[in-house]
Amino acid sequence: MDQRIINLFDEYTHKPLRRDEFIRRLSKLTGSTAAALSILPLLEVNYANAQTVLPQDDRLRAERITYPVDGGEMKAYVARPVSEDTYGAVMVIHENRGLNPHIEDVTRRAALEGFVAIAPDGLSLLGGTPEDGDKAREMFQQLDPQQSIQNFARGFDYLGKRKDTNGKFGCVGFCWGGAMVNNLAIHVPGLRAASSFYGRQPENSEVSKIKASLQLHYAEHDERVNAGIESYVEALKKAGVDYELFMYEGAQHAFHNDTAPTRYHEASAARAWKRTTDMFKEKLR
Repeated sequence: MDQRIINLFDEYTHKPLRRDEFIRRLSKLTGSTAAALSILPLLEVNYANAQTVLPQDDRLRAERITYPVDGGEMKAYVARPVSEDTYGAVMVIHENRGLNPHIEDVTRRAALEGFVAIAPDGLSLLGGTPEDGDKAREMFQQLDPQQSIQNFARGFDYLGKRKDTNGKFGCVGFCWGGAMVNNLAIHVPGLRAASSFYGRQPENSEVSKIKASLQLHYAEHDERVNAGIESYVEALKKAGVDYELFMYEGAQHAFHNDTAPTRYHEASAARAWKRTTDMFKEKLR
């Protein structure tokens, strides 16, 4: 697909670009409104593809919980192996569409790797993630960034009180969640492992606070996010942070999201996920 179309969709999903303006510009690129509408299913997510691990999988135990934060409660989805034991804990952090069926599926994937996996809903204090993805993206504009960091950080307090966790914590996030991972690595001193998928970089002045082992997964064709890599790497090296950076050739932003057919890159997604879970198995057991 024309890279200009994918870049336009990235702008639509990450900036305050109204849908009618997006369709108008897409029609200009494709030659007609009919052509634009015909390719929309190739661009937009399809949650029918989300269930690679069924919610009723008998290898897992899943539940919906809440934990307290300033101003209310955070809703979260939790999955863990069915066997009674203690496990390392992994927080799974969603994109700017909120806690949806895809992220719940990724949470179950993490649980199958042998972890207590928790996926908080970053829109909890606004009523929770709506089914309408456009509305969800609009709601993200209302969030206070520092409050959001604290709301996710409090999730580790909750995990530490569970009898099925061993006190060793990691996190993985995608897009908006990838940026959150970078910030949690700064603000949660007890974090042992953090994996950021195509996430915006934090303030360089705070990088020296990172104690976790860090993985950074970037897509070759992701100019918006990649623009901050060089200065981030310089700050990580200066601070002596244990980090790995992987650039996935031929991949687009959101390459791990298998509900987005045009941008999903199966080979890159598989490599990045294995690298992530291998790190968690090394650091959290």
